[in-house]
Amino acid sequence: MTASEEVAARSMPAPTTPDPRLPRLADVAAFTEYMAQGWGTPDRTPPVVAGAAAAAAQHRSRLSAEFAGQALIVGAGTAPVRSNDTYYDFRPDSDFYWLTGAALEGAVLVMTPSGASHEATLFIPAPFYAGDPRFFTNAAHGEMWVGSAADFSDWAAALSLPVKALTELDAGIGAAMRASSGTLAAGPVQADVRRRHGIGAGGALGRVLSTLRMVKDDWEIAQLRAAVGHTVDGFAAVVREIPAAIQGGGERWLQGTFDRHARTVGNGAGYATIVGSGKHAPTLHWVRCDGPVLEDEVLLLDMGVEANSLYTADVTRTFPASGTFSPVQRQVHDLVEKSHRAGLAQVGPGKHFADFHDACMEVIANGLNDWGLLPVSVDEALSPRGQHHRRYLVCGVGHHLGLDVHDCAQSSYESYQGSPLVPGMALTVEPGLYFHEHDLTLPPELRGIGVRLEDDIVVTDAGSDVISEALPLDAAGIEAWMRQIQGA
Repeated sequence: MTASEEVAARSMPAPTTPDPRLPRLADVAAFTEYMAQGWGTPDRTPPVVAGAAAAAAQHRSRLSAEFAGQALIVGAGTAPVRSNDTYYDFRPDSDFYWLTGAALEGAVLVMTPSGASHEATLFIPAPFYAGDPRFFTNAAHGEMWVGSAADFSDWAAALSLPVKALTELDAGIGAAMRASSGTLAAGPVQADVRRRHGIGAGGALGRVLSTLRMVKDDWEIAQLRAAVGHTVDGFAAVVREIPAAIQGGGERWLQGTFDRHARTVGNGAGYATIVGSGKHAPTLHWVRCDGPVLEDEVLLLDMGVEANSLYTADVTRTFPASGTFSPVQRQVHDLVEKSHRAGLAQVGPGKHFADFHDACMEVIANGLNDWGLLPVSVDEALSPRGQHHRRYLVCGVGHHLGLDVHDCAQSSYESYQGSPLVPGMALTVEPGLYFHEHDLTLPPELRGIGVRLEDDIVVTDAGSDVISEALPLDAAGIEAWMRQIQGA
């Protein structure tokens, strides 16, 4: 199957049992002729976020400087199958979007860098307009099925990038390879394309792209700020619905509230929204959200809006569902807050990525020791061969943020955890304590409490900017904010 055939694999309408008395519409000459007539031209403006094309051009230049003389091929990917002949919504590969600014299913970017300059061509599936039978038979690219579809010239103008039909991809790759000393691929480039051109799976291009994406430009930071702003509004929308969730809507009511908000103001939720009440709060990725919201328990909300530019926020707060923390809930929250603030203080230029992790963990270990929960000394727990405190915090306490919620994951250890922070990096700090209800090392009053606090931060020349600071962090501030939002 060719690349274009792979994209077109779901091009026909969903199969139904055919009526043997009727021919296929595409085989009826009179119908096909009639369908070719009487159509105007819809608005075919490509859906490109303002500033995305210019940012992508700068990103391609940064990449080109790393791979002079190489042919680079980056795929957008296709939507995965959900069930049978239905598909999940398409979301382009993040590296592809970073280099193009376009969310085009099945598209492939071919670049031939020569230092700071480069040549690049985008190959996309052809849209089908009135006059072509595929206008009404092709469910993937027929304009009657998908709505107005920009053509090659529309996309070229919007992206300031040459755009050709996907059927010309093989010729484009061949020309790029002949002009280059080697070929590298990233993103979901179709297996048949790799095979025909002898392109290995590789990984060097993906690692470099991840490393380059760590430092955001001004446009990217603006997108993150917008995503975070929408996310703060989403938290407010969810908090307003807590009483309804307690009355019977449950966790899924709150998950649906945020997801509807995210879909309204952006592309959707940047990851599966986490809503954990009571015993579900300590479960790190509680995305099932199929439990009740219990009035006397804490409610952990980990949520992020993905903007239309595909940059996502990632924010967590833990709320008392009743509006007031109990003494033991507040005790846990206060320790996590203390850890969080220690981590934030270690984010800035010249600091290492591991510094805020170490700061968070030191506070947690000392606090657990004060509560009599460590079986060893604090020093032994914090040692590489100890880590006993991690029983209640087995996950990491931060990560890069951007087009992916866990951004730049393909980068090397040296460039990620082992590197100093520099201005333009965006990351999260998110310590927590997760006391599972069935953990017999805990006193009964702590079992079933889970608290996480997560903020989004941009490293600046002077230090750092917590771009999610509109949400209160301390327990008293959270209680007051809930009263304000709920009108209590």
